[in-house]
Amino acid sequence: MTATAPPVRTRRPFQEGGLLVVILVLGVVLTVFGGSVRVPKLQRTATGEMERVFTTNAAGEKELVFEERNKFLNSQSLAQLAKDTSFIAIMAVGATFVIVSGGIDLSVGAIYALASVLGAMVFRRFGPEGADAASGATGAWLGALTCIGVATLAGFANGGMIVALRVHPFIITLGTMAIFRGVAFVITKGQSIGGFPEGFRSLVRWETASGLSLVPLGVMVLVAIVGGLYLSRLAAGRRIYAIGGNELASRYSGIRVERVKLSVFIFSGLTAGLAALLSLGYYGGATSGDGQGYELNVIAAAVVGGASLSGGRGTALGALLGAFVIQMISTGIVILGIDQNYSQIIIGTVVIVAVLLDQLNAWLAQRGFAARAGRT
Repeated sequence: MTATAPPVRTRRPFQEGGLLVVILVLGVVLTVFGGSVRVPKLQRTATGEMERVFTTNAAGEKELVFEERNKFLNSQSLAQLAKDTSFIAIMAVGATFVIVSGGIDLSVGAIYALASVLGAMVFRRFGPEGADAASGATGAWLGALTCIGVATLAGFANGGMIVALRVHPFIITLGTMAIFRGVAFVITKGQSIGGFPEGFRSLVRWETASGLSLVPLGVMVLVAIVGGLYLSRLAAGRRIYAIGGNELASRYSGIRVERVKLSVFIFSGLTAGLAALLSLGYYGGATSGDGQGYELNVIAAAVVGGASLSGGRGTALGALLGAFVIQMISTGIVILGIDQNYSQIIIGTVVIVAVLLDQLNAWLAQRGFAARAGRT
């Protein structure tokens, strides 16, 4: 008798549609209640640079020209929202892989920090402040490979220990969260590291006329597409859903559970490395404190996006939209003038509400299934 694979639950209908509605509602609320602000008027010069606009008053003196802008609904605010979301969204896609498999990764912020500082050290070696500034292109490639490679190895270490020791991912990643960040602090002694090749920074900071950062946004979309196709179209992705839905049944159906678990943590580390690399290029520096608290935002984005903490359900697109929701909440706190100390409280509450709604939906689905089974 041949064993069959367990049923796979990928998503509930209209999950992403509901998130789009939430994003739209948040945007309307911030637009209406956020108010406006007076900012200096800018214009683009013949060389493509932005400069302030001046006018001459009756006394012949130059004065700045100001304009009223909605605090939320303006090109600069929306571009900032897209850029800030991209870092979290990229890691949220990786976290979704882990959560769908029935695991959890608390170390993504620490992996982000460790990859940042080690990549920054290589960048500085070949950057403007290094001894080999002329080898900027080589330094950019080595720095990028170091950043992504270290993060991927950290993910491999997480998955390897979880598989080899047969310990719950919560315990292992809680420990490595402290270890990775501690290593980053020891290496840097708490100091910031900067001085990168200008070509690398110029590439990452490539912007449109409205200030929209195209590279982080493009990488975010690419990661979401690749992650979505992997989960929904490839057999390897279906195995992740199967393990999260029923690990024991997956073993009996012939799925190599340990290999799949290892792969999802490697992917989680890889996405943390990509986010760290983009952050290095955009901000031009790294410290051991980078990514502090990212664990909550990343997991919150995945859960709000529809990933079930019990495993077996979640999508890459949902993680991306969930990241937008979380970032819009953080942005809204600033725009509405709410004390930023409430930010973590609000995001934590959103996670709990999302989990409760997920449990309620699961209960309703089970009741519906039982009712249909009773009728037949």
